[in-house]
Amino acid sequence: MTDPIVSNTNAPEVNRQFFFQSETSGTPAPAPAKKRERKPLTASSALVIGAIVGGLFGGSAGVAGFLVATHPAPVVVNNTDSVTWVTGVAAKSLPSVVTISVDSKNAGGSGSGVFLTKSGYILTNTHVVTLEGATSTATIQVRTTDGRIFDATLVGTDPTNDLAVIKISSVSEFTPIDWADSSALNVGDPVVAIGAPLGLPSSVTSGVVSALDRTIQVADSTPGGDSSSLQWWNGTGAAPVNLRVIQTDAAINPGNSGGALVNDKGQLIGINVAIATASSSSSGSQSGSIGVGFAIPSNVAKRIGEEIMKSGKASHALLGALVSDYSASKNATAGFSTGAKVEKLTAGGAAEKAGLKVGDVVVRFNGEAIASSGELTAAVRFEKAGAKVDLVVVRDGKEVTFQVTLGDLANSQ
Repeated sequence: MTDPIVSNTNAPEVNRQFFFQSETSGTPAPAPAKKRERKPLTASSALVIGAIVGGLFGGSAGVAGFLVATHPAPVVVNNTDSVTWVTGVAAKSLPSVVTISVDSKNAGGSGSGVFLTKSGYILTNTHVVTLEGATSTATIQVRTTDGRIFDATLVGTDPTNDLAVIKISSVSEFTPIDWADSSALNVGDPVVAIGAPLGLPSSVTSGVVSALDRTIQVADSTPGGDSSSLQWWNGTGAAPVNLRVIQTDAAINPGNSGGALVNDKGQLIGINVAIATASSSSSGSQSGSIGVGFAIPSNVAKRIGEEIMKSGKASHALLGALVSDYSASKNATAGFSTGAKVEKLTAGGAAEKAGLKVGDVVVRFNGEAIASSGELTAAVRFEKAGAKVDLVVVRDGKEVTFQVTLGDLANSQ
């Protein structure tokens, strides 16, 4: 039995339809076949998340288009008297960021990635290397900022956190990204996004951290679009993936997927994964940045990347409780408004062992507020198997704290 993957974002409601798109950019190619459109996950929601694989094209022109695309732009400094911190960040971080071309029999696309090691391991998004779940056997090529092109092999994917690792073979050494502690971020911190938006490699945009611990929902990028571990808790079908992310207003567009979000020291704080775009219809077609982008926190990305490099896969924690969205709007005496209500416990699972009961409403996870079942699922999945966490639940109108040793999702399948 698995934990639920339910709920949508906790972003503010608006009077327009939004689409969250994966940040992969369509590779330029002559006379491409019909573009495959990204459909919203829930047409009735004001905010819908999608992976940012910018423009996937039919046919096999992806790699060819990548090879003839514009050369990466260097960090140009024409006036040393007016150099800004963004210039310094770009000079430091760009050598660690690559452009990735992905090509299959029926489609092609491109995204971005960051070097994990000198030997050529690269971290990116699962939706980049699988063309949003369309294939597990795509041809992958990588271009570095100095214009060199390498074939790459897929080491492993983690659709649960939309992360993947690929590897290029070369006698050369590469510049691994410098890591920052994403748990130390503040809203308002300056950031720079680096990648290949709209097929333009080595592009740099700046902004701030707009929000932290935002939960968004993206499509499952497991090849075929289905994963046995990602099901609605009531068994009604394949579920989307919930991610707890950093929100930024740095411009992120299709093609930035898998690229770097760095701080003012050029250290990685997140892997760009999704954007919100405004649309007057529910067609799900891609459009440009409106200043609402999302990145997977570096602490999570680093753990997942290291695990995939070591074993080809990543571990995921399991709470062992099926939960649903809870709202106390009709019961003001409850003392809380929203949370994740425990509907069922797995016998012998982590939640039951810790003392949770059916009817408990989880309102905090490791000190962070939980407003929905989706937020709880995202928080649990970001932890490694065996992690010890603090859960605050409301039981009979009172808050009770439990320390839970999370289980292993792999052992439940």
